[in-house]
Amino acid sequence: MKKVISILVILCLFFVLGACSGSSQDVSGLKKDDKSDKGMKVIGENVKFNPNKLVNKGEPIAIELWTWGGKDVFQKQVDKYQKIYPNVKIKVVNQPWEDYWTKLPLQLKGKNGPAMFNFHNSYHSNTINFMAPYDIPTKALVKDYIGVPAHEINGSVYYIDYALNSGNIYYNKKMWKAAGLTDSDIPKTWDQFIKIAQKLTKKDNKGKIIQSGFDLNGDGYKAMIAGLGYQKGELLFKEDGKTVNFYNKTTIENTKMLYDLYKKYEVGSPNFSDDSTKSFGNEQSAMVYKWGWMEGELKNNYPDVEWGVFQTPKPSKDTPFAYDRYNGESTPGINKNAPKDQQAVAQDFLKFLLAGEEFSKEFSLFNASFPAKKSLSDDPDILADPVLKTLAPNIDHYIWPGAFPAPVETVSGKVAEEIFYNDVDIKSAIKSGQVQMEKDMKNANFKSVESKYKFFSKKQ
Repeated sequence: MKKVISILVILCLFFVLGACSGSSQDVSGLKKDDKSDKGMKVIGENVKFNPNKLVNKGEPIAIELWTWGGKDVFQKQVDKYQKIYPNVKIKVVNQPWEDYWTKLPLQLKGKNGPAMFNFHNSYHSNTINFMAPYDIPTKALVKDYIGVPAHEINGSVYYIDYALNSGNIYYNKKMWKAAGLTDSDIPKTWDQFIKIAQKLTKKDNKGKIIQSGFDLNGDGYKAMIAGLGYQKGELLFKEDGKTVNFYNKTTIENTKMLYDLYKKYEVGSPNFSDDSTKSFGNEQSAMVYKWGWMEGELKNNYPDVEWGVFQTPKPSKDTPFAYDRYNGESTPGINKNAPKDQQAVAQDFLKFLLAGEEFSKEFSLFNASFPAKKSLSDDPDILADPVLKTLAPNIDHYIWPGAFPAPVETVSGKVAEEIFYNDVDIKSAIKSGQVQMEKDMKNANFKSVESKYKFFSKKQ
């Protein structure tokens, strides 16, 4: 009797452990697929997806796909894929961003993590060792997507960009009109921008600013300074690709220009606002520099603001080395520690996403980022979005330095505080910033990919 009970206990434990294992997903409700020829067309130009096959030999299989946002975009594609393959279940699991990057690496270390997961390049170093290379020819990806070479690692690709995000100038249309400005006054150069910012600035009878022509308080300086150098051909990293190139003539010049906007031209003030995003949303500031996320911020939190957007000005009328840096919204990662059959399904679903246009288009619109898929460059829906329309004409003239370490921005923010709030000499503050960045990045496993920029050979 005791032996029988022991056997039952062992069996129960076996099933309980099996149920807890992420590598053994629930396949209930799935049916075997025995129809390899679906009678469907092959999708894609260079990256191709052929639906006329069996997945997992037609046997039922389930995998998980983790994401922190855009669940509905993923789910729409999952539903279409599952309609083709009734034996496959892809469970989309939404995790809050604040928990995602703690939970995901722990799950990827074992066999129970998701076979597929939404990825962000800022967590490259934490995640890349758990990622499997794409089972897609790199040459095909290069033909279909912008910026692929920057993501090659020893000939393999583990993720690419489905969309590109960068900074623009957002302006208040009511303030613009009230100042007597029209679309023809959109500034192309920084000299023109300064004059426009002055026209948009209002002061009371005591000389106090009551409407800022341009507000960069909060994250403005650190967001801008990392990209402004490219306009003059100055790279963000030195020749070794590892040492930050912050203390140089160009950074000093660009910082002086931003400083003069406040101190010389008086279009803003360090004391005017704590946060330029809020000051713009509350219609206190006429212009701000922000990335694509600002579009969602305005639509969600400040729906009554009438705003427009234009490309960040440049030093002269000539085409710059690059208009600004960009960061990519990354395609999903494949978990190399997942069971091989689950990895195979994830790789196939990845081809489905990247061969078609819907995933790239809908996620690009969701994130106000320009699609990296070349076939979408003149898509009417993409160009109807004001932010994406602004990026479109020169999208190939934005440069990705790589997923650089956080000190580049965090120390830049502290440098801005020293200069704008504590009146520290610009050159001294930037020199101290260089020293601190090098110290903080000493053990960083990073190398710049600036040399893979399309126009790198034209660096001045």
